[in-house]
Formats: sequence, structure tokens, C-alpha cells
Amino acid sequence: MDASLENKKVAGLLLIIGSIISILGIIVSEALYPGYSTSKNYISDLGVGPSANIFNSSLVILGLLIFGSVYSLSKSSKNKIFLALLCLAGVGAVGVGVFTEEAGVLHGIFSLIVFLFGGLAAIASYKLQEPPTSYFSVILGVMVLLALILFTSHNYLNLGKGGMERLIAYPALLWGIVFGGYLTGEGSKE
Repeated sequence: MDASLENKKVAGLLLIIGSIISILGIIVSEALYPGYSTSKNYISDLGVGPSANIFNSSLVILGLLIFGSVYSLSKSSKNKIFLALLCLAGVGAVGVGVFTEEAGVLHGIFSLIVFLFGGLAAIASYKLQEPPTSYFSVILGVMVLLALILFTSHNYLNLGKGGMERLIAYPALLWGIVFGGYLTGEGSKE
């Protein structure tokens, strides 16, 4: 297998693993947090309660695996804009895991970074994929950005702040799985 293809497969695998760890980290943290409401509570509330270790470590791991993915992709991709957007999403993920809600404004900044640049990276990844996967990436990225706009304007569409925040986070994480799957499948034999 050529080195470029191997780098893409490694990058894809890292994105899949990071996204799955983050999704499962949220689910397990919700289960461990007494009285937690996916509608009424922010996702980041999980980072300061009884589930803090699981939640925060899952986000730090996600960010580190994103960095590994960016590094692997940088060896074969010339799309520096996409790589920068993805790297910034990784910075945001690590920042949210390290600077919990108790950090105040700093936590808010890192939350915005991971959400905004995660959505933009999903959209920008269309140049690295073929249809129909490229279409899914754009759709998921646009969903992230639209939900972010609604969330920041306090328009929660009767989902509550936690429900609307999940419409930002989950499409971004699903994109990580979709795009990662695309990269790991590139060059596969039928």
C-alpha cells in the first residue's frame, strides 16, 4: 500500500475512534449524573459533576486523536484550509476538556471553537471526498452551523438548551465517523 493511502487510513481511523469515544463518553456521563436532563442541562455540565473524569477525558482524547489525524493527513493532503479547520476543532475539544464550565469565559471560547471549526471542517472536507459522502459532510456541517446560530441566539426550538446543543455536537461527531470511514475505505478492493 502506498504511503499516502496508509496516512489517509490512519487519519480516518483516528477520527472514527475519537468520535466514538466522545459519543460514548457523553452517554456514559449522562447515565452517571443523577438528575441530568438532556433537555435542560448543557452537555458541559457533565464536565463538573460526578461524571467529570469520563466526560473531560473523552474530549481531551478526541482532541488529541484529531491532532493525530491532521498530522497523518498533512502528509498526503494539500488542502491546508481543511487541515487548519480540523486542527482548530481539535484545539477546541482539548480546551473544553481541560477548561470546564468552572473556567467561565475560557470554557465558552473553547466550546465555540470546537463547534464552529468542527462544522466548517465538515463542510470543507467535501473537496477530499466523492459524492455521495461529500454531500453528507456538507449537510452535517451546515446542520452544526445552523444549530450553533440558533443556540447562540437562545432559539432552542422547544428542545431546551441541552437538546439544541446536541444538534450542534452530534452532527459534528457523526461527521467524524462518516469522514473517517471514507478515508479508511479509500483504495479498498471490492
